Amino acid sequence: MTTLETDNKKRCFGEKPGQQFYAKYHDEEWGVPSHDDDHLFEMLILEGAQAGLSWETILKRREGYRLAFHNFDAVKVAAMSDEELETQRSNPAIIRNRLKIYAARQNAKVFLEIQKEHGTFAKYLWGFVEGKPILNHYQQLKDLPGNTSLSDAISKDLKKRGMTFVGSTIMYAYCQAVGLVNDHLTDCWKYGKLS
Repeated sequence: MTTLETDNKKRCFGEKPGQQFYAKYHDEEWGVPSHDDDHLFEMLILEGAQAGLSWETILKRREGYRLAFHNFDAVKVAAMSDEELETQRSNPAIIRNRLKIYAARQNAKVFLEIQKEHGTFAKYLWGFVEGKPILNHYQQLKDLPGNTSLSDAISKDLKKRGMTFVGSTIMYAYCQAVGLVNDHLTDCWKYGKLS
């Protein structure tokens, strides 16, 4: 039986022992173009929570976030009371930073406003790249940028609308995660699959 450890696929990340969950995320999700508003909202919450931390740390808590934030239902998150949010500050299954927890509600409200304005959040987001993913050709992870003019533009617009934890670096990671940008390395097995 082939496993992630024995499949001999070259990956950008997730190849260290004990990182099967990270390799699975790499193989199945990272860089794959997403037009699903539920997924786009989930990743917005998770990427904001990741600020200052490793992505591995957040992925390990993904299920905790799913339970804490109503399975990433933007309508329910937007309606969370201060009391509900305060309860999450003692939840060991998520990052207990008060600003990040409250940002989930604020960002949900803005997310819903964008949906009303554009029909879907996906339509709004993919408008920044005219509906087509940007394919980069990096050979090493150290060559990947921390932010670009694309993430600057998205960040600026979301901040203007009232979102928080959507700085340019966070938004570049978000663009990578939801496939607006394909930053799989050129020797990664996934690179050609998404090209």
